[in-house]
Amino acid sequence: MNTILLENNIKDIIKAAEMIKQGKIVGIPTETVYGLCADARNEEAVKAVFRAKGRPADNPLIVHLADFSQAEIYTSYIPDIAYRLAEKFCPGALTMVLPKNDKIPMITSGGLETVGIRIPSHPVMHEVIKISGCPIAAPSANISGLPSPTCAEHVIRDMNGKISAVINGGESQFGVESTVISFDNENRARILRPGAVTKEMLFDICDVVVDSAVLNDLADGAEATSPGMKYKHYSPCADVVMVESSLEDFINLVNENNRDNVYSLIFNGDEKTFPFRYMTYGSDSSEQAHYIFRRLRELDDMGAEKIFVRSPDTEGIGLAVYNRLIRSAGFEVIRIKE
Repeated sequence: MNTILLENNIKDIIKAAEMIKQGKIVGIPTETVYGLCADARNEEAVKAVFRAKGRPADNPLIVHLADFSQAEIYTSYIPDIAYRLAEKFCPGALTMVLPKNDKIPMITSGGLETVGIRIPSHPVMHEVIKISGCPIAAPSANISGLPSPTCAEHVIRDMNGKISAVINGGESQFGVESTVISFDNENRARILRPGAVTKEMLFDICDVVVDSAVLNDLADGAEATSPGMKYKHYSPCADVVMVESSLEDFINLVNENNRDNVYSLIFNGDEKTFPFRYMTYGSDSSEQAHYIFRRLRELDDMGAEKIFVRSPDTEGIGLAVYNRLIRSAGFEVIRIKE
């Protein structure tokens, strides 16, 4: 298959929408990361998405719509709390897990009776959904397990020859996938995967609890009701180690393990006193979210075999960065108390 690189113009957006209507797969930018897009109702197209990614069949896909009112077409029940959250955060980086109906095939939902619904705000993705008239299943457009793609170049690298086209929409705004929530009751949301819509923001609308799987491995036998819960994710080829410590202790740890092809990911400003191979990934949580996947890919390109990462804060979007890194590290965390 020849993967075509499309541009961010109405002619190419219409072309991408037509491809999706025909059952083809297209890489499309969103405000979170690039998505691998197919008609969520088309079982053969969805199977092709799983094949292209090498994604386990029990890992559910999120369905993207042009407007939250369309969720009524594909779900069997929507609680009032979901409408309140949609009014505040849709379109945007929020996915709500709701009971599905038969219009969403079981393959799309990973064998579950629920489906994640999101209304993306990126104008390209929004137009493709509107023009195609399709509910679009769109996991991140990378090989399963690797860092998610935040630009068209990353998608081409992973998916060239496997999908029909990629739209070049520049860099993603947030750099981490959407926040995924389910509902414990009519007034409490459960964060299954953190993202740019933070727990602090959700608290303005309803009660919020963070699922234990956000910071811990999913229990044996437990169902993954959200993407990013069950398997090692977001990981480069290099071995990633999270480190919770002061900068001084981090430097000492790296010194003890310093050898060829060992690199570090540190905060902006740390480099002033850091004597080893490094890349920075931001001075605050928003920058860290934006750059983390790009930096992990760049370190692979540089031949890194081991990456020590300074652990981010867990407030705000920092919780999303921490979640991605701890899964990238396979839960290998070194904690050095002061």
